[in-house]
Amino acid sequence: MKEKSKILIKFGERVREVRIEKGLSQEQLAHIADVHRTYIGMIERAEKNITLINIEKIAKALDINITELLK
Repeated sequence: MKEKSKILIKFGERVREVRIEKGLSQEQLAHIADVHRTYIGMIERAEKNITLINIEKIAKALDINITELLK
């Protein structure tokens, strides 16, 4: 099995952190971001190499600046 990239792990942890702060479930976030419901879980578990387009969708759905999401 391929080792997960540190940046994907950090990004997934950050998405989970902000999502929980906002009181959203993974399914709610997926709906707002217009992505598949399982996709958010895969991002949070660092199982997907997310595209810039989807980073923007998730940032908008979380009502957070992309740079804040990438911290």
